[in-house]
Amino acid sequence: MALSGEDLERYARHLVLRDVGGPGQAKLQSARVLVVGAGGLGAPLLQYLAAAGVGTLGIVDDDTVSLSNLQRQVIHGTPDIGRAKTESAADAICRLNPGIAVIQHRQRLEAASARDLVRDYDIVADGSDNFGTRYAVSDACFYENKPLITAALGQFDGTLTTIRAHERALDGRPNPTYRCLFPAPPPAGTVPTCAEAGVLGALAGVMGSLMALEVIREIVGFGEGLVGRLLMVDARSMRFDVMRYTYDPQNPLSGETAQGPEAPR
Repeated sequence: MALSGEDLERYARHLVLRDVGGPGQAKLQSARVLVVGAGGLGAPLLQYLAAAGVGTLGIVDDDTVSLSNLQRQVIHGTPDIGRAKTESAADAICRLNPGIAVIQHRQRLEAASARDLVRDYDIVADGSDNFGTRYAVSDACFYENKPLITAALGQFDGTLTTIRAHERALDGRPNPTYRCLFPAPPPAGTVPTCAEAGVLGALAGVMGSLMALEVIREIVGFGEGLVGRLLMVDARSMRFDVMRYTYDPQNPLSGETAQGPEAPR
């Protein structure tokens, strides 16, 4: 995809980077990224992907903007209260970079629809706030052979990793799945919701920005990705740690006793 004169100016700071340059920017412009959730994580993620020139952004969210969202969901503003988050986010993206194609999926991503949604995209970034969606999207990405960047927020902590479970590592072993890291969701009611526990607003910005960085690195292909590594951020101590994890032969997706695709097609 050729860069216009306006593109050359807009993306000038990318183009002079040796690890991005013209070829990398062209990859970004031709990429299709599905963002699950236009909330605390999805808001900065969408902004930075749009600013970076990712050509097509799909947004999955069934919620509307509320006043309590604005403490951390920075893609929305006070005039957007009551609007669909997909619509509000799409307008903000257009203001930032009108060259981006935005596809709104005003729906909740569930197991029955997940595979159809992820199938049309090159990479998926999950910033959802519930375990049902996280497992539905990670399973769908495995079955549809799509890379997944997934993050989660606590009150003062966050995690981020990349899943390429449809591929193998250099040693020939399968890459880990999301279920290798978290085999099953916790029992209902054991983990408080964001509304119940609270969350530090700026932390959502940090983690969403890190998600965007990881998506960009996966598209362009530079640096060491987070496959098999869980990045953990502690906002209280301002510590960044990494925990390594590996393929679990007992996982239900690609394990030794896996029965094949179970997620709806």
